[in-house]
Amino acid sequence: MGSQLALKSRIASTASLEKIFNAQEMIASSHIAKARDVALNAKPYTDAIFDAVQALVAHTHIDHPIVKKDEDNPRVAVLALTSDRGMAGPYTSSIIRETESLLARLDAAGKQPELYVYGRRGVTYYKYRNRDVAGTWEGDTDQPGVEVAESISKALMDAYMKPASEGGVSELYIVFTEFVNMVVQKVRVLRMLPVELVLPEQQDSGPVSESDADAATPLYAFEPSVDEVLDAILPKYQSRIHECLLTAAASETASRQNAMHTATDNARSLIDDLTRKLNASRQASITQELTEIIGSADALNKKEE
Repeated sequence: MGSQLALKSRIASTASLEKIFNAQEMIASSHIAKARDVALNAKPYTDAIFDAVQALVAHTHIDHPIVKKDEDNPRVAVLALTSDRGMAGPYTSSIIRETESLLARLDAAGKQPELYVYGRRGVTYYKYRNRDVAGTWEGDTDQPGVEVAESISKALMDAYMKPASEGGVSELYIVFTEFVNMVVQKVRVLRMLPVELVLPEQQDSGPVSESDADAATPLYAFEPSVDEVLDAILPKYQSRIHECLLTAAASETASRQNAMHTATDNARSLIDDLTRKLNASRQASITQELTEIIGSADALNKKEE
């Protein structure tokens, strides 16, 4: 009887969890279409801005922070985009793992990384481990607004534009999850600044040489001046940060939907398994009671004889 009570208790608790998982899956399913459309709609604009910046970077004679910074400054900024809530499978853990790997590579290269974190899960992780964090943001990681994007962009760009003597950084990296489709989301490390010229056919081989850069695009004439053109483009280039937030939000929602779907299926399978064990236990108990009744009846009959 004790075993049956334990099985019934486990079935009831698992059924409650199954309802929670199913509700979370339905909520994520209702949000994923909008998150996916917003992320995909933002991509053409940021791609156009990036192509324009790439065309300018092709001019190797340009001396501007968007192209290069003081190489003697070892400080670099790293922004990790995590989530506010759990129940998203390995979403946040994958970001943290890739961030730790990037920080280790930067340390090995003699750099001094300064960490920025967006998302309550990532902030809690690094605070628990007493890791120094230069800046944190929390709230609406699955639906990031323009305000938080502007706040993050301003903090990072201020750090990048500061001179080394005032604590500025020479490079800016973003670790985020790129939304490919509903099933596939890839963790990426993007070096946002300074911009590196990468030709389409050489994207897998890294930055190209200066001779290749000169041949990548034709020369341009800048009006009114190179610095004024680049100063005007640089704020618009910050839209890449917003695009990273949007594609990360779509990836988080897709990861949550997939994780909750798997958790719901596992809960139902566990309920079926526990129900079979409960039925087997109940059948064994009934069989034992019948055996005892029959044995007692036979004993009474023999006594009367």
